[in-house]
Amino acid sequence: MLDGVFTSDLLQLLHAVLLIVGALLPVVNPPGNVPIFLNLTQGCDEATRRDLARHIAIYSFALLLGSMLLGTLVLRLFDLSVAALQVAGGAVVCALGWNLLHYEPSAGDTVPDPQIARQVALGRSFYPLTLPVSIDAGVIAVAITLGAHHGQTVAGEAIQILAALLGSAAIAASLLLVYRYAGRVSGWIGNKGMEVMLRLSALLVLSIGVQIVWNGLKSLLAEIHIV
Repeated sequence: MLDGVFTSDLLQLLHAVLLIVGALLPVVNPPGNVPIFLNLTQGCDEATRRDLARHIAIYSFALLLGSMLLGTLVLRLFDLSVAALQVAGGAVVCALGWNLLHYEPSAGDTVPDPQIARQVALGRSFYPLTLPVSIDAGVIAVAITLGAHHGQTVAGEAIQILAALLGSAAIAASLLLVYRYAGRVSGWIGNKGMEVMLRLSALLVLSIGVQIVWNGLKSLLAEIHIV
C-alpha cells in the first residue's frame, strides 16, 4: 500500500513538473534571447559571459520560484491584479524591444576595455538581462497562475512546492546552458547573421510586449464590462 501511495505521489510530482516546464519554457524561449544577450554583452570575454549566465540563472530561478510560491500573496497584499502586472510589465518589454529595434552603433563606437565591459555587463545581470529579457511580465504572469493551484492536502501542497522548485531549476538550467555557449553561436553565425537575428529578436520582443499589454487591457476592460 505504501508503495502504491509513493508511486502515486511520484507520478503527481512528475506531472506537476512537466506542466510547469511545458507552460514556461516556450514563453521564456532561451534561444530567442541569445542575440539580445550578445548585444548587451559586447566586448565581454567568455569568462564574463559564463559568470553572467550563472547570475542570470540564479536570478531567474528566484523570480520564477517566488512568483509561483508568493506571487498571488504579493498581488493581494498590494491589491493588484495579474492584468495590471501584464500592462505594466508589457510596457517595459515594449520599451526594451523598441530600443533594440532602433539601436544603431555610432561611428565612434569602439570595442570597450574588457574590464570595463565586464563591469558594465555584470551591472546588467539583473536588469535588463534577467528582467525583462529572460523573465518578462508574461512569464511572471504564467508562473503566478501556475502557483495559484494549491494542493488539497499537506502532501499535495508539498508536491506543488517541490514541483515549483524542480520546474524553476529546469528553466534556469536551460538559460544557463544557452547563455553559457552564446559566444560560440555568435562565432558560427557571424556579425551579419547576428545583426539580422538581433533585429528579428527585437521585433519579436516588441510584439510580445504589445501582446502582453493587450491581454492585460482586455482583462481590465472585462472587469468593468466594457468587453
